[in-house]
Amino acid sequence: MARIFDVIEYPDEMKEEIVHRFPESGAGDFRIGSQVIVRESQSAVFFRDGKALDVFKAGRHTISTANIPLLVNLLGVAFNGRSPFTAEVYFVSRREFLDRKWGTPQPIVMQTPGIGLGWLLLQGFGTYAYKVEDPQQFVTQIVGQQGVYDTADIENDLRSRLLRSFSDFLGEMKGKYTTVQDIISNQEEIGAAVRAKANDDFEARGLVLKGFVIANLTPSRTTADALREMGLLDTAAYTQLQAADAMREAAANPSGGAGLTAGIGAGLGIGQVMGEALKGATAVKAVQEMPEIMTTAEAAGVLKVPEKNILAAIEAKELKAKKVGDEYRVTKANLEKYLSGE
Repeated sequence: MARIFDVIEYPDEMKEEIVHRFPESGAGDFRIGSQVIVRESQSAVFFRDGKALDVFKAGRHTISTANIPLLVNLLGVAFNGRSPFTAEVYFVSRREFLDRKWGTPQPIVMQTPGIGLGWLLLQGFGTYAYKVEDPQQFVTQIVGQQGVYDTADIENDLRSRLLRSFSDFLGEMKGKYTTVQDIISNQEEIGAAVRAKANDDFEARGLVLKGFVIANLTPSRTTADALREMGLLDTAAYTQLQAADAMREAAANPSGGAGLTAGIGAGLGIGQVMGEALKGATAVKAVQEMPEIMTTAEAAGVLKVPEKNILAAIEAKELKAKKVGDEYRVTKANLEKYLSGE
């Protein structure tokens, strides 16, 4: 038989630990008359057969049939005198957990009807705070149903629920916030709304969400390829955005060529970048109207970029060209391939 525990305690302040299992593995053998010592920042929850039963608050307690009636009822006649009974005890921290970090591993998609492509992709980070309000409910839901009590695992789950509430809220605000500037100017309002929306989910787990703060929110540096994979772009819009990518990269990095993979959200929402995308479509049309062979200056005029950007793209082998004497000649076909990313 496993050792019988006559004293049940966890002498730790639990500043960074939400819940601690006693014993750490296996089931504990306890008996009538055993001492349960619970610190001011803790509650102790007896757990058996997948259920959180009796709860002890701060103080020194002696186990008796009077103070663990639910456990006694569960065990029935097998529980008598000082004979040992099997259970687990979870010490739950009653502290507030402040400045917990959250962030968006994937962009949050927000619909913006009538603005550009109709979508805005956002990435951000911030903090949240919470505490255990109902230890018995917490242990029932987190330990009993999810089978976890590691702090990192619990907080991963909480962050995912916060991000889901954040995404749902932005979805409900379709048409109210249409640009990144709208959202930034209302971050405090949005944070309060997300907190209110997520709190029911927290309460169902015996928790209370004390705060949710958005520290930073910016457009995602998501490429046209990634957007197409997400199903947000049709073929025409994809081609237009690739053209916009190429021109913006060339303008921003004249010495490094004109690569086609610049994030389309660099400082702009998808709706805002549409204007540049349309310029890209105009450039494609202009190429179709140009002669079959062009000088680098003529090619730069088509793309509306400095001639040095065309030269840099040629030297980087991103744009094919034929050198004639000291100058390059660019064919219309190669310029079209350059714009389409082939």
